[in-house]
Amino acid sequence: MHWLPDYTTMLINLGCALLAGGLIGLERSTHGRPAGFRTHTLVCVTSCLLMFLTVFQSSWLPLQLGSAADSVRADPTRMAQGIMTGIGFLGAGVIYKDGFNVRGLTTAASIWVTAAIGILLGVGFHFPAVVATALVLLVLSVFRWLESKFNVDTYAHLKITVATDFTDAQHHVSNLLARLNYTVTDASYQVNHAQGHLILSLEIQSKNKGDSHALMQTLLKETALLSFELSPSSI
Repeated sequence: MHWLPDYTTMLINLGCALLAGGLIGLERSTHGRPAGFRTHTLVCVTSCLLMFLTVFQSSWLPLQLGSAADSVRADPTRMAQGIMTGIGFLGAGVIYKDGFNVRGLTTAASIWVTAAIGILLGVGFHFPAVVATALVLLVLSVFRWLESKFNVDTYAHLKITVATDFTDAQHHVSNLLARLNYTVTDASYQVNHAQGHLILSLEIQSKNKGDSHALMQTLLKETALLSFELSPSSI
């Protein structure tokens, strides 16, 4: 009957992990993220389960080692470190580059914090786990709205090819970019006399959420441009 208190504690902790992971995952799922409801729930429950190995080691070590169990003690912090390292690989799997954006960073961070919440619940720290769950949901929902109100700088690399007799090419392009809230932060030139081409390599910046799609559509309409390439910049 000495197992009964342990079983009760395990069920409570697992139930809390199921709820915490499910709530965070539900927020991710409702926004169409690849790692959503089930992934976050499993991460939190698994983290909780693995911590049981060290929290309740006095219950299972004697069964495995007999009298030698008294001289063996598993370090709970090492188990936590191992869990967080493994979760790092799972988080990396949801990060990907999509055109001008790097997506999945928030989901990766939510997976990471969900694992930490699972660890807290696994050792029975319900209060900080509940507070952390509430804070995560606050960040994922309310902070999303706040973030949308900020003016975020965006950068891109624009490579334009024009005829060499287009002497006012940079001024023309700069004015075009200014109409779309872009400014030129750096520029370089390359002349191909054999083909009669002037290549402008521009680093452009927008402080007002410049619309790359609108920029592309505008450049397509410019008959003076022989060709152009528009790509994200790491500046």
